[in-house]
Amino acid sequence: QVQLVESGGGLVQAGGSLRLSCAASGSIFRINAMGWYRQAPGKQRALVATFDRDGSTIYADSAKDRFTISRDNAKNTVSLQMNSAKPEDTAVYYCRVVVASTVYWGQGTQVTVSS
Repeated sequence: QVQLVESGGGLVQAGGSLRLSCAASGSIFRINAMGWYRQAPGKQRALVATFDRDGSTIYADSAKDRFTISRDNAKNTVSLQMNSAKPEDTAVYYCRVVVASTVYWGQGTQVTVSS
């Protein structure tokens, strides 16, 4: 089993910054992907940014040039630096980790961007 603990959500004003972090623990023997998704009210969960299995990064168009994903392989953590936040970034943000072929989700952390 793999446990994911997210932190860093909260309230931020439009134009501000926020940093989300996710720490993975447990039976981690091969992480194939590690990243962030979000789900806004009334919408489906969608990709924000992720590291793919080859280490490359994939960003949603809405996140490009504003968000930066980073990871610490030694600590099995992945972070999302959110800059120039917009009200439309308001959502529950979920950490997603793929170990071998199994997908694990964090419990989600609320991010609210006020206008």
